[in-house]
Amino acid sequence: MKTITSRDNAQYKELKHLATSAHALRKAGRTLLDGVHLCETWLQMRGLPEQCIVSDSGLRHPEVVALVARLEAAHAHCLQLPDALYAALSQVEHGVGIMFLVEMPRPAATGALAANAVLLDNVQDPGNVGSILRSAAAAGIREVYCGPGTAFCWSPKVLRAAMGAHFVLDIHENVELAQLVAGAKIATLATSGYATQKLYDVDLDRPVAWVFGHEGQGVSDELLSLARHKVVIPHLGQVESLNVAACAAVCFFEQVRQRQASAG
Repeated sequence: MKTITSRDNAQYKELKHLATSAHALRKAGRTLLDGVHLCETWLQMRGLPEQCIVSDSGLRHPEVVALVARLEAAHAHCLQLPDALYAALSQVEHGVGIMFLVEMPRPAATGALAANAVLLDNVQDPGNVGSILRSAAAAGIREVYCGPGTAFCWSPKVLRAAMGAHFVLDIHENVELAQLVAGAKIATLATSGYATQKLYDVDLDRPVAWVFGHEGQGVSDELLSLARHKVVIPHLGQVESLNVAACAAVCFFEQVRQRQASAG
């Protein structure tokens, strides 16, 4: 295990640049996974990280010690930092002191939509995006397409909210969603508070592409006009609408319910 103690170390400066700049992450095609859960999930599903970074105090945490031992047995690259240097990299309060530097997966370009998918149109809140990814993965959906303006999926906040869902999804970013919806081979469903067709009246026992929009403005008019179905989730309380992440979860699991009922 290599140890760095100086803030002026070139390798440390590079890590700090990545940790504090979403632009730097995008440009480098790498990201930082912070915490035992994300690191263990990556190791289980994707293999060794490019580098493991651990704090001095982290090496006194039993889960971190066990994880580092597995990495060293596999001859992975590990880097130890004093707590003060590590804290400047981490965005997790009261974390246990371990993170992975990994290369962001780059899914192959796909053709026309033909399998269950999620399309995010200018969904800006990282917590909402992460929650949607988590629900999609739990519902067995694999493909995610993010239009311009949607929160960067590999940012630390989205990663934490998704709790490892990234590692079982194919995530495509900066996608021209209108072209994707127009050329889809499957039904496309956009949620709208002004729609008249109820979610529960749509046949979801088939592949569909779900379109969710901006937290305040909803799905853009262009995508609404292109979608085959505009659906609303009926609710009884005195609120205007559901949070977009809650809306997505209801949609995904209504489809799960219908498919399980069909399967008998």
